[in-house]
Amino acid sequence: MPHHKGFKRKTRHLLKTEAKPGLSRLMVEYEVGQKVVVDLEPTQNKGMPHRRFQGKVGIIKEVRPRAVVVDVPIGDKTKMIIARFEHVKPLKE
Repeated sequence: MPHHKGFKRKTRHLLKTEAKPGLSRLMVEYEVGQKVVVDLEPTQNKGMPHRRFQGKVGIIKEVRPRAVVVDVPIGDKTKMIIARFEHVKPLKE
């Protein structure tokens, strides 16, 4: 068998879910500068960031009609990701 390097490889335990989140997670209104946590929702593939961003905290740079642009610090760099509302949640401080 050839070695597959797909987008969701090695995510069996990372993307395991028990129940879908409610609608309240989608109805949160985000603002520029707000801190959010990237929390991947495995039942929705569309607009899902890469698994390396799971659990990372970022700052919203731009709010779009169906998604948000988030700056996530990874090491000494800052990565810009575009994620749909299902895959982010507000940071509880």
